[in-house]
Amino acid sequence: MSQVRAAITQGRGSRRSRAAVLVFGLVAAVHLVSQVAGALDVANVTQWLLMPTLVPVLLVLMPAPLDRRARLVLVGLGLSWLGDSAPDLADGSTAFLVMVAFFMLAQVAYVVAFAPDWRGSPLLRRPWLLAPYALLFVSLVAACAPAAGTLLAPVVVYGLLLLAMSVLSTGVSRAAGIGGALFFLSDALIALGEFAGLALPRQGLWVMATYIAAQALLVVGVAAARRREAEPTGDGARTRGVPEPDGRPAS
Repeated sequence: MSQVRAAITQGRGSRRSRAAVLVFGLVAAVHLVSQVAGALDVANVTQWLLMPTLVPVLLVLMPAPLDRRARLVLVGLGLSWLGDSAPDLADGSTAFLVMVAFFMLAQVAYVVAFAPDWRGSPLLRRPWLLAPYALLFVSLVAACAPAAGTLLAPVVVYGLLLLAMSVLSTGVSRAAGIGGALFFLSDALIALGEFAGLALPRQGLWVMATYIAAQALLVVGVAAARRREAEPTGDGARTRGVPEPDGRPAS
């Protein structure tokens, strides 16, 4: 929470930062309430608006100019928006395939964005911490494989990209790492519901709540990392990629 508050209060113009966060929060709240109320038309429209209203949050929280990581995250948000909205133009299995295709490309963008920060990942410094991620991935494949049929290969590829993104996001910042984990959880719920017939009560609410939180935390985490990198120190500019005493890469 401290990273979230700091990013908002230190963004480019605190009023603009608060306004952007307020608009996104309002759209997200209306969407989640519509999920609970079963107002599917409202849920659809607000889902189309989620990523477009999150983009300004990133732009106002990031110090100028946007770095490579932020630009790639913007690409990921754009592809996520296509994944959210384009399936409404198709029906049945085609809609699901369109969604998976766009989110697969979004994961590629996030993986490329976060890859340079791999040295800062506590999971990669302590590989035994990867066990829960690996166990969840293997369990998901095992649960989905019997019903996936010809979709098994793309599902596995998407799962590997999602796994890589989740792990690499932990090297960016704590908020980004939590966002990556929530993204993994959100898509795990979708996969279990689609292929294994295992759905939670109010499945759509839980899928979207974790998805919205995941994307928002990735944005906040990337902004917090960029701001940390931009901070001057008494020893002059720090060199990104050289570990600091706490094990995180210096900026």
